[in-house]
Amino acid sequence: MIALVSTPASLIALYAAGVFFMTGLITGAWKYVEMVKSAEYRAPFYVDVAHRASLLYSFAALLVAVFAYYCSLSSVPAALTMASTIAPLVFFGLSIVLYIALGFKNETNNQLRDDATPAVTLWFMRGLMVAEIGGFGVLFFGFTRYASQLA
Repeated sequence: MIALVSTPASLIALYAAGVFFMTGLITGAWKYVEMVKSAEYRAPFYVDVAHRASLLYSFAALLVAVFAYYCSLSSVPAALTMASTIAPLVFFGLSIVLYIALGFKNETNNQLRDDATPAVTLWFMRGLMVAEIGGFGVLFFGFTRYASQLA
């Protein structure tokens, strides 16, 4: 485990995991308060989504940390490893912030259907797909390069 804090990219991912997990705990408390206040014992839709996404992204960030560590031991340039680590983490974080904002507003249960700025959302979602899939793809490639050297 100590190895994961030995590279900048994996350390950043571990910090992100901690922030996302703490956000999941806090939004879980928020969800509980909202459930108790509700006649139906339900929290607003996006409060629930923010809680679940935060917890899931915290564990995804741990996975990114592991792959970033092994990618940094491969022939992938350090700057590319760093960018490939940060890109998905930024979009994880932005998604959580969006879900929290939608939870505070409590105006919808479908952000795409009720989107006031669909063009912005379209570009955000395209960027998210490129950052998350592309970023992890590079990290996974680096891991496989490192693992193939062991065989």
